[in-house]
Amino acid sequence: MCFQVWCQTGVGVRATVNFPAHGGPALPPSLLFRNLSSSAADGALSPRDHTLFKRRGTNRLRVGGFICCTGSPGVWGPCATNSAQLAVAEINKRGGILGREVEFSVYDAGGPLDEVLNRAEQAIAFDELDLIVGLHTSAVRVALRDITTRHRIPYIYTPVYEGGERTPGVMAIGETPRWQSRPSIHWLADVKKAKRWYLIGSDYVWPWQSHRAVKNYIKETGGRVVGEEFVPLGEDNHEPHLARIRAARPDVVLISLIGTDSSAFNRAFGECGLGATTLRLAGAMDDTVLLGIGADNSENMFCASGYFTGTGARANDDFQSRYRAMFGPNAPPIGSVGQSGYEGMRFLEAVANKAGSLAMGPMLKAGRNIVYSGARGTVTVRDGRARMPMHLAEADGLDFKLIKPI
Repeated sequence: MCFQVWCQTGVGVRATVNFPAHGGPALPPSLLFRNLSSSAADGALSPRDHTLFKRRGTNRLRVGGFICCTGSPGVWGPCATNSAQLAVAEINKRGGILGREVEFSVYDAGGPLDEVLNRAEQAIAFDELDLIVGLHTSAVRVALRDITTRHRIPYIYTPVYEGGERTPGVMAIGETPRWQSRPSIHWLADVKKAKRWYLIGSDYVWPWQSHRAVKNYIKETGGRVVGEEFVPLGEDNHEPHLARIRAARPDVVLISLIGTDSSAFNRAFGECGLGATTLRLAGAMDDTVLLGIGADNSENMFCASGYFTGTGARANDDFQSRYRAMFGPNAPPIGSVGQSGYEGMRFLEAVANKAGSLAMGPMLKAGRNIVYSGARGTVTVRDGRARMPMHLAEADGLDFKLIKPI
Protein backbone atom coordinates (compact mmCIF):
# COMPACT_ATOMS: atom_id res chain seq x y z
CA MET A 1 0.00 0.00 0.00
CA CYS A 2 1.55 3.28 -0.98
CA PHE A 3 -0.71 5.66 0.95
CA GLN A 4 -3.85 6.09 2.99
CA VAL A 5 -6.46 8.79 2.59
CA TRP A 6 -9.21 9.39 5.13
CA CYS A 7 -11.72 12.10 4.38
CA GLN A 8 -14.49 13.59 6.47
CA THR A 9 -17.40 13.84 4.06
CA GLY A 10 -19.90 16.64 4.45
CA VAL A 11 -23.60 16.74 3.75
CA GLY A 12 -24.28 15.67 0.19
CA VAL A 13 -20.68 14.61 -0.42
CA ARG A 14 -19.84 10.94 -0.63
CA ALA A 15 -16.18 10.49 -1.39
CA THR A 16 -14.50 7.35 -2.61
CA VAL A 17 -11.18 6.66 -0.94
CA ASN A 18 -8.74 4.41 -2.77
CA PHE A 19 -5.78 2.49 -1.42
CA PRO A 20 -3.69 1.35 -4.42
CA ALA A 21 -1.72 -1.86 -4.09
CA HIS A 22 2.01 -1.52 -3.52
CA GLY A 23 3.62 -0.11 -6.62
CA GLY A 24 0.27 0.66 -8.27
CA PRO A 25 -0.59 4.00 -9.87
CA ALA A 26 -2.24 6.66 -7.75
CA LEU A 27 -5.76 7.39 -8.93
CA PRO A 28 -6.51 10.84 -10.39
CA PRO A 29 -8.42 13.39 -8.28
CA SER A 30 -11.53 12.86 -10.41
CA LEU A 31 -11.71 9.32 -9.00
CA LEU A 32 -10.14 9.77 -5.59
CA PHE A 33 -12.84 12.16 -4.44
CA ARG A 34 -15.51 11.38 -7.01
CA ASN A 35 -19.02 12.15 -5.71
CA LEU A 36 -20.67 8.78 -6.16
CA SER A 37 -23.99 10.02 -4.80
CA SER A 38 -24.55 12.01 -7.97
CA SER A 39 -26.27 10.66 -11.03
CA ALA A 40 -24.47 8.20 -13.25
CA ALA A 41 -24.13 10.90 -15.88
CA ASP A 42 -22.54 13.34 -13.45
CA GLY A 43 -20.16 10.65 -12.21
CA ALA A 44 -19.09 9.47 -15.65
CA LEU A 45 -15.41 8.77 -16.11
CA SER A 46 -13.29 10.94 -18.30
CA PRO A 47 -11.36 9.37 -21.22
CA ARG A 48 -8.22 9.70 -19.13
CA ASP A 49 -9.88 7.75 -16.31
CA HIS A 50 -10.87 4.92 -18.68
CA THR A 51 -7.30 4.77 -19.93
CA LEU A 52 -6.08 4.39 -16.36
CA PHE A 53 -8.43 1.50 -15.68
CA LYS A 54 -7.21 -0.29 -18.81
CA ARG A 55 -3.61 0.21 -17.64
CA ARG A 56 -4.36 -1.50 -14.35
CA GLY A 57 -4.22 -4.91 -15.95
CA THR A 58 -5.95 -8.03 -14.69
CA ASN A 59 -3.57 -9.15 -11.96
CA ARG A 60 -5.11 -6.93 -9.30
CA LEU A 61 -7.91 -8.11 -7.04
CA ARG A 62 -10.13 -5.05 -6.66
CA VAL A 63 -11.92 -5.16 -3.32
CA GLY A 64 -14.54 -2.53 -2.47
CA GLY A 65 -14.89 -1.78 1.23
CA PHE A 66 -18.44 -0.50 1.78
CA ILE A 67 -17.90 1.06 5.19
CA CYS A 68 -20.10 3.58 7.02
CA CYS A 69 -18.10 6.80 7.15
CA THR A 70 -21.07 9.05 7.99
CA GLY A 71 -24.20 8.86 10.12
CA SER A 72 -24.61 7.08 13.46
CA PRO A 73 -22.42 4.07 12.56
CA GLY A 74 -19.77 6.36 11.04
CA VAL A 75 -17.95 6.34 14.40
CA TRP A 76 -16.61 2.90 13.41
CA GLY A 77 -15.35 4.04 9.99
CA PRO A 78 -11.78 5.08 10.90
CA CYS A 79 -10.95 1.86 12.76
CA ALA A 80 -12.67 -0.28 10.12
CA THR A 81 -10.75 1.39 7.31
CA ASN A 82 -7.42 1.06 9.10
CA SER A 83 -8.08 -2.54 10.12
CA ALA A 84 -8.90 -3.58 6.57
CA GLN A 85 -5.92 -1.68 5.21
CA LEU A 86 -3.62 -3.47 7.68
CA ALA A 87 -4.94 -6.85 6.54
CA VAL A 88 -4.47 -5.91 2.89
CA ALA A 89 -0.87 -4.86 3.52
CA GLU A 90 -0.17 -8.17 5.25
CA ILE A 91 -1.85 -10.19 2.50
CA ASN A 92 0.07 -8.38 -0.24
CA LYS A 93 3.31 -8.95 1.63
CA ARG A 94 2.51 -12.68 1.48
CA GLY A 95 2.03 -12.47 -2.28
CA GLY A 96 -1.61 -11.45 -2.50
CA ILE A 97 -4.63 -13.69 -2.95
CA LEU A 98 -4.16 -16.50 -5.48
CA GLY A 99 -1.24 -14.52 -6.85
CA ARG A 100 -3.26 -11.33 -7.29
CA GLU A 101 -2.25 -8.17 -5.46
CA VAL A 102 -5.14 -6.68 -3.52
CA GLU A 103 -6.27 -3.15 -4.38
CA PHE A 104 -8.62 -1.80 -1.72
CA SER A 105 -11.06 1.10 -2.14
CA VAL A 106 -13.44 2.52 0.46
CA TYR A 107 -16.97 3.67 -0.39
CA ASP A 108 -19.22 5.36 2.14
CA ALA A 109 -22.07 3.03 3.10
CA GLY A 110 -23.73 5.70 5.25
CA GLY A 111 -26.45 8.12 4.30
CA PRO A 112 -29.68 7.53 2.33
CA LEU A 113 -30.05 3.96 1.11
CA ASP A 114 -30.73 4.92 -2.50
CA GLU A 115 -27.45 6.85 -2.60
CA VAL A 116 -25.52 3.87 -1.22
CA LEU A 117 -27.04 1.55 -3.82
CA ASN A 118 -26.31 4.00 -6.64
CA ARG A 119 -22.75 4.23 -5.35
CA ALA A 120 -22.47 0.43 -5.46
CA GLU A 121 -23.81 0.20 -9.01
CA GLN A 122 -21.31 2.79 -10.19
CA ALA A 123 -18.42 1.18 -8.31
CA ILE A 124 -19.12 -2.18 -9.91
CA ALA A 125 -19.56 -0.69 -13.38
CA PHE A 126 -16.77 1.90 -13.42
CA ASP A 127 -14.26 0.66 -10.85
CA GLU A 128 -14.65 -2.97 -11.92
CA LEU A 129 -14.82 -4.38 -8.40
CA ASP A 130 -14.16 -8.10 -8.05
CA LEU A 131 -15.52 -8.43 -4.53
CA ILE A 132 -17.20 -6.41 -1.77
CA VAL A 133 -16.45 -6.42 1.95
CA GLY A 134 -19.14 -4.63 3.96
CA LEU A 135 -19.19 -3.05 7.41
CA HIS A 136 -22.49 -1.24 7.64
CA THR A 137 -26.05 -1.72 8.88
CA SER A 138 -28.12 -4.78 8.06
CA ALA A 139 -30.54 -2.50 6.23
CA VAL A 140 -27.77 -1.75 3.73
CA ARG A 141 -26.83 -5.44 3.53
CA VAL A 142 -30.39 -6.51 2.72
CA ALA A 143 -30.51 -4.02 -0.17
CA LEU A 144 -26.92 -4.38 -1.36
CA ARG A 145 -27.05 -8.18 -1.61
CA ASP A 146 -29.54 -7.89 -4.48
CA ILE A 147 -26.94 -5.94 -6.47
CA THR A 148 -24.02 -8.25 -5.69
CA THR A 149 -26.11 -11.33 -6.51
CA ARG A 150 -27.20 -9.85 -9.83
CA HIS A 151 -23.59 -9.04 -10.76
CA ARG A 152 -22.31 -12.35 -9.29
CA ILE A 153 -19.83 -10.57 -7.03
CA PRO A 154 -18.93 -12.29 -3.74
CA TYR A 155 -19.92 -10.19 -0.71
CA ILE A 156 -18.44 -10.61 2.79
CA TYR A 157 -20.38 -8.98 5.63
CA THR A 158 -18.31 -8.54 8.80
CA PRO A 159 -20.08 -6.90 11.80
CA VAL A 160 -22.40 -8.20 14.50
CA TYR A 161 -25.82 -8.87 12.98
CA GLU A 162 -29.14 -10.62 13.52
CA GLY A 163 -28.14 -13.95 11.94
CA GLY A 164 -29.87 -16.03 9.27
CA GLU A 165 -28.12 -14.66 6.17
CA ARG A 166 -28.42 -17.31 3.44
CA THR A 167 -28.35 -15.29 0.22
CA PRO A 168 -26.13 -17.03 -2.39
CA GLY A 169 -22.83 -15.19 -2.59
CA VAL A 170 -23.18 -13.42 0.77
CA MET A 171 -20.93 -14.60 3.61
CA ALA A 172 -21.62 -13.14 7.07
CA ILE A 173 -19.03 -13.67 9.82
CA GLY A 174 -20.19 -11.47 12.71
CA GLU A 175 -21.60 -12.30 16.12
CA THR A 176 -25.27 -13.37 16.25
CA PRO A 177 -27.83 -13.36 19.10
CA ARG A 178 -27.64 -17.13 19.69
CA TRP A 179 -23.99 -16.94 20.77
CA GLN A 180 -23.83 -13.33 21.97
CA SER A 181 -27.11 -12.46 23.70
CA ARG A 182 -28.41 -15.81 24.96
CA PRO A 183 -25.55 -16.69 27.36
CA SER A 184 -25.37 -13.06 28.53
CA ILE A 185 -29.08 -13.02 29.38
CA HIS A 186 -28.79 -16.31 31.25
CA TRP A 187 -25.78 -14.99 33.20
CA LEU A 188 -27.59 -11.82 34.23
CA ALA A 189 -30.60 -13.88 35.29
CA ASP A 190 -28.51 -16.33 37.31
CA VAL A 191 -25.93 -13.98 38.84
CA LYS A 192 -27.75 -10.64 39.00
CA LYS A 193 -31.25 -12.15 39.47
CA ALA A 194 -32.59 -10.11 36.55
CA LYS A 195 -36.24 -10.79 35.71
CA ARG A 196 -37.71 -7.59 34.27
CA TRP A 197 -36.33 -6.49 30.88
CA TYR A 198 -36.84 -3.40 28.76
CA LEU A 199 -35.70 -3.52 25.11
CA ILE A 200 -34.70 -0.44 23.12
CA GLY A 201 -33.11 -0.46 19.68
CA SER A 202 -32.57 1.47 16.48
CA ASP A 203 -35.47 1.25 14.07
CA TYR A 204 -34.17 -1.18 11.43
CA VAL A 205 -33.72 -4.87 10.74
CA TRP A 206 -30.90 -5.82 13.16
CA PRO A 207 -32.75 -4.73 16.34
CA TRP A 208 -36.10 -5.96 14.99
CA GLN A 209 -34.86 -9.48 14.37
CA SER A 210 -32.49 -9.63 17.34
CA HIS A 211 -35.25 -8.66 19.75
CA ARG A 212 -37.39 -11.52 18.47
CA ALA A 213 -34.66 -13.93 19.52
CA VAL A 214 -33.93 -12.07 22.76
CA LYS A 215 -37.53 -12.41 23.92
CA ASN A 216 -37.25 -16.19 23.67
CA TYR A 217 -33.98 -16.17 25.65
CA ILE A 218 -35.55 -14.02 28.36
CA LYS A 219 -38.51 -16.40 28.52
CA GLU A 220 -36.09 -19.32 28.99
CA THR A 221 -34.85 -17.71 32.24
CA GLY A 222 -38.35 -17.10 33.59
CA GLY A 223 -38.05 -13.37 32.98
CA ARG A 224 -40.43 -11.07 31.12
CA VAL A 225 -40.27 -8.04 28.86
CA VAL A 226 -41.87 -4.98 30.45
CA GLY A 227 -41.35 -2.62 27.52
CA GLU A 228 -39.93 -2.33 24.01
CA GLU A 229 -39.37 0.52 21.56
CA PHE A 230 -37.45 1.36 18.42
CA VAL A 231 -35.76 4.70 17.90
CA PRO A 232 -35.11 6.43 14.54
CA LEU A 233 -31.46 6.55 13.52
CA GLY A 234 -29.88 9.84 14.53
CA GLU A 235 -32.29 10.54 17.41
CA ASP A 236 -30.57 12.51 20.18
CA ASN A 237 -33.47 13.42 22.47
CA HIS A 238 -33.84 10.49 24.84
CA GLU A 239 -35.85 12.08 27.63
CA PRO A 240 -39.15 10.41 26.55
CA HIS A 241 -37.47 6.99 26.29
CA LEU A 242 -35.81 7.34 29.68
CA ALA A 243 -39.11 8.43 31.26
CA ARG A 244 -40.83 5.29 29.94
CA ILE A 245 -37.95 3.13 31.16
CA ARG A 246 -38.08 4.67 34.63
CA ALA A 247 -41.84 4.08 34.79
CA ALA A 248 -41.47 0.42 33.74
CA ARG A 249 -38.90 -0.30 36.51
CA PRO A 250 -36.85 -2.94 34.64
CA ASP A 251 -33.93 -4.81 36.15
CA VAL A 252 -32.09 -4.66 32.83
CA VAL A 253 -32.33 -2.46 29.76
CA LEU A 254 -31.16 -4.33 26.65
CA ILE A 255 -29.80 -1.74 24.22
CA SER A 256 -29.64 -2.36 20.46
CA LEU A 257 -28.78 1.19 19.43
CA ILE A 258 -25.82 1.73 17.13
CA GLY A 259 -22.76 3.96 17.03
CA THR A 260 -23.19 7.52 18.23
CA ASP A 261 -26.87 6.85 18.98
CA SER A 262 -25.78 4.31 21.59
CA SER A 263 -23.23 6.74 23.02
CA ALA A 264 -25.81 9.53 23.32
CA PHE A 265 -28.45 7.28 24.91
CA ASN A 266 -26.05 5.74 27.42
CA ARG A 267 -24.68 9.16 28.39
CA ALA A 268 -28.21 10.37 29.07
CA PHE A 269 -28.98 7.12 30.91
CA GLY A 270 -26.09 7.71 33.29
CA GLU A 271 -26.67 11.44 33.69
CA CYS A 272 -30.30 10.96 34.78
CA GLY A 273 -29.27 8.53 37.51
CA LEU A 274 -30.58 5.29 36.00
CA GLY A 275 -27.08 3.88 35.63
CA ALA A 276 -26.73 3.49 39.39
CA THR A 277 -29.94 1.48 39.78
CA THR A 278 -30.52 -0.35 36.50
CA LEU A 279 -28.35 -2.85 34.66
CA ARG A 280 -27.63 -2.46 30.96
CA LEU A 281 -26.80 -5.13 28.38
CA ALA A 282 -25.62 -3.50 25.17
CA GLY A 283 -25.17 -5.02 21.75
CA ALA A 284 -22.83 -3.50 19.11
CA MET A 285 -20.92 -2.06 22.05
CA ASP A 286 -17.15 -1.61 21.83
CA ASP A 287 -14.28 0.62 22.94
CA THR A 288 -15.15 3.28 20.36
CA VAL A 289 -18.72 3.68 21.61
CA LEU A 290 -17.59 3.46 25.24
CA LEU A 291 -15.28 6.45 24.75
CA GLY A 292 -18.32 8.42 23.60
CA ILE A 293 -20.29 7.40 26.70
CA GLY A 294 -17.60 8.46 29.16
CA ALA A 295 -16.36 6.87 32.35
CA ASP A 296 -18.95 8.62 34.54
CA ASN A 297 -21.89 7.13 32.63
CA SER A 298 -20.85 3.50 32.09
CA GLU A 299 -21.83 2.08 35.49
CA ASN A 300 -23.56 -1.32 35.50
CA MET A 301 -23.16 -1.80 31.74
CA PHE A 302 -22.41 -5.25 30.32
CA CYS A 303 -21.76 -6.48 26.81
CA ALA A 304 -20.63 -9.61 25.00
CA SER A 305 -18.43 -9.74 21.94
CA GLY A 306 -16.10 -11.89 19.90
CA TYR A 307 -13.41 -9.26 20.31
CA PHE A 308 -12.09 -7.13 23.16
CA THR A 309 -8.74 -5.39 23.20
CA GLY A 310 -7.90 -6.92 26.58
CA THR A 311 -8.35 -10.64 25.92
CA GLY A 312 -4.61 -11.26 26.27
CA ALA A 313 -4.62 -13.72 23.38
CA ARG A 314 -1.39 -13.69 21.38
CA ALA A 315 -3.21 -13.17 18.06
CA ASN A 316 -4.93 -10.10 19.49
CA ASP A 317 -1.74 -8.68 21.00
CA ASP A 318 0.08 -9.15 17.69
CA PHE A 319 -2.76 -7.47 15.79
CA GLN A 320 -2.73 -4.44 18.08
CA SER A 321 1.05 -4.14 17.83
CA ARG A 322 0.94 -4.18 14.03
CA TYR A 323 -1.99 -1.73 13.99
CA ARG A 324 -0.10 0.81 16.08
CA ALA A 325 3.13 0.26 14.18
CA MET A 326 1.32 1.04 10.91
CA PHE A 327 -0.91 3.92 12.02
CA GLY A 328 0.92 5.39 15.01
CA PRO A 329 0.14 5.87 18.71
CA ASN A 330 -2.71 8.31 17.98
CA ALA A 331 -4.52 6.04 15.53
CA PRO A 332 -8.31 5.65 15.84
CA PRO A 333 -9.09 3.39 18.82
CA ILE A 334 -9.59 -0.29 18.12
CA GLY A 335 -13.04 -1.71 18.81
CA SER A 336 -14.81 -4.95 18.00
CA VAL A 337 -17.01 -3.56 15.22
CA GLY A 338 -14.23 -1.67 13.43
CA GLN A 339 -11.79 -4.53 13.90
CA SER A 340 -14.15 -6.80 11.95
CA GLY A 341 -12.79 -5.14 8.79
CA TYR A 342 -9.54 -7.02 9.49
CA GLU A 343 -11.48 -10.24 10.04
CA GLY A 344 -13.25 -9.82 6.71
CA MET A 345 -10.00 -9.64 4.75
CA ARG A 346 -8.49 -12.59 6.63
CA PHE A 347 -11.65 -14.59 5.95
CA LEU A 348 -11.45 -13.66 2.26
CA GLU A 349 -7.87 -14.87 2.05
CA ALA A 350 -8.70 -18.19 3.70
CA VAL A 351 -11.81 -18.81 1.59
CA ALA A 352 -10.08 -17.97 -1.70
CA ASN A 353 -7.14 -20.24 -0.87
CA LYS A 354 -9.47 -23.11 0.01
CA ALA A 355 -11.62 -22.60 -3.08
CA GLY A 356 -8.67 -22.06 -5.40
CA SER A 357 -10.89 -19.54 -7.15
CA LEU A 358 -12.44 -16.10 -6.73
CA ALA A 359 -15.65 -17.02 -8.54
CA MET A 360 -18.86 -16.77 -6.55
CA GLY A 361 -19.79 -20.49 -6.66
CA PRO A 362 -16.51 -21.98 -5.42
CA MET A 363 -16.03 -19.23 -2.84
CA LEU A 364 -19.51 -19.65 -1.40
CA LYS A 365 -19.02 -23.40 -1.12
CA ALA A 366 -15.63 -22.97 0.58
CA GLY A 367 -16.90 -20.24 2.89
CA ARG A 368 -19.76 -22.27 4.34
CA ASN A 369 -17.39 -24.61 6.18
CA ILE A 370 -13.97 -23.25 7.00
CA VAL A 371 -11.61 -22.41 9.86
CA TYR A 372 -9.56 -19.20 9.70
CA SER A 373 -7.46 -17.12 12.09
CA GLY A 374 -7.68 -13.39 12.79
CA ALA A 375 -7.36 -11.00 15.71
CA ARG A 376 -10.26 -12.81 17.38
CA GLY A 377 -8.28 -16.03 17.34
CA THR A 378 -9.58 -19.13 15.59
CA VAL A 379 -12.99 -18.70 13.99
CA THR A 380 -14.94 -21.73 12.79
CA VAL A 381 -17.65 -21.41 10.17
CA ARG A 382 -20.03 -24.36 9.92
CA ASP A 383 -22.96 -24.35 7.52
CA GLY A 384 -22.46 -20.59 7.09
CA ARG A 385 -22.58 -19.83 10.83
CA ALA A 386 -19.50 -18.32 12.44
CA ARG A 387 -18.38 -19.44 15.91
CA MET A 388 -15.59 -17.58 17.65
CA PRO A 389 -14.25 -17.11 21.17
CA MET A 390 -16.92 -15.02 22.91
CA HIS A 391 -16.49 -13.03 26.11
CA LEU A 392 -18.83 -11.32 28.54
CA ALA A 393 -17.49 -8.04 29.91
CA GLU A 394 -18.46 -5.15 32.15
CA ALA A 395 -17.58 -1.53 31.48
CA ASP A 396 -14.98 -0.28 33.92
CA GLY A 397 -14.59 3.42 33.26
CA LEU A 398 -13.31 3.69 29.70
CA ASP A 399 -12.22 0.04 29.53
CA PHE A 400 -13.89 -3.34 29.55
CA LYS A 401 -13.24 -5.81 32.37
CA LEU A 402 -13.62 -9.36 31.10
CA ILE A 403 -15.88 -11.49 33.28
CA LYS A 404 -15.81 -14.88 31.57
CA PRO A 405 -15.78 -16.70 28.24
CA ILE A 406 -19.31 -17.58 27.11
